[in-house]
Amino acid sequence: MPEQDCGVILVTAGSKAQAEMLARSLVSAKLAACVTLLPVQSVYTWRDEIHQEEEWQLMIKSTLVNFADLEAKIRELHSYEVPEIIALPIVQGSQPYLQWISQQVIPQ
Repeated sequence: MPEQDCGVILVTAGSKAQAEMLARSLVSAKLAACVTLLPVQSVYTWRDEIHQEEEWQLMIKSTLVNFADLEAKIRELHSYEVPEIIALPIVQGSQPYLQWISQQVIPQ
């Protein structure tokens, strides 16, 4: 699989429990090869008010050809009205790792 077919999808969740549930659901459904979870502080505007919240950042490693299905699954499970779902292509990476991502994710 060419490197540009793999990507990292960023999603934030409001709690560790929700982040873990999303991660397990995506990996179990073969929509993601791996999900890394990190605690973060987010500052953002929502409905004309500035918020600062503790959130959990999901760094989802997957193939970009599955983005639509991955996005649909996240929207189905996520508690936010407008969740962050941002895909970044992997421009370069270790070929064995990128091959592993492709082998773990089933094309939908």
